[in-house]
Amino acid sequence: MGNIMRVKHDMSEDDKLTTTVNVTEGTLELDRHWHLATNDHEIALTELEYSLFRSYESFSRWMKECTVAASGFNMSANDCAILNLIAMRDRPKGITEIARLLNRDDNTNIQYTIRKLTTDKLVEKTSTDNRRKGVRYRTTPAGNRVIERFVALRKGLLIEMTKSIRSMDEQLGNGSKVLDLMTGMYEQAARVAATHRPTFDEED
Repeated sequence: MGNIMRVKHDMSEDDKLTTTVNVTEGTLELDRHWHLATNDHEIALTELEYSLFRSYESFSRWMKECTVAASGFNMSANDCAILNLIAMRDRPKGITEIARLLNRDDNTNIQYTIRKLTTDKLVEKTSTDNRRKGVRYRTTPAGNRVIERFVALRKGLLIEMTKSIRSMDEQLGNGSKVLDLMTGMYEQAARVAATHRPTFDEED
């Protein structure tokens, strides 16, 4: 057993965070326990969740910067995602389908993004057919050119990085399975929390 040091960090006047550091053969092992991570399973889940936060922020920055470089427009990661979804398989899509594909329920924000893309002449409305009702959208020639440049940049930058890592395809596949599984669990937990949401008094 190595020596154990306890290091205190000031969090607030009422709260002190104590970190246990195990010193073994010149290495440091940080204590990963905190109020969301009280045991090994909770630590593993919380580590994943905070990896998701960090990955999402990095992913959003990448999507934004790649799209801006490809289009010249001030576009967000959300704008990029919706533009590419509308172009997917060269099939027009409505707001409901876009929301379902992205697992979103904020249709108003999706409508705002589509209005923005329409103003920039990257997407346009298309007429309905006998099988579907409601407005659907497709990419314009200008939108397709932006997507082509986005794809080229993505291949030259991101794809070149990822394909250089050994067994990356297998790791990506396993990661997708875990994320899909967690998506279902979060959805179920959210439904239960919403169904049995307590009523709080204003004093609470």
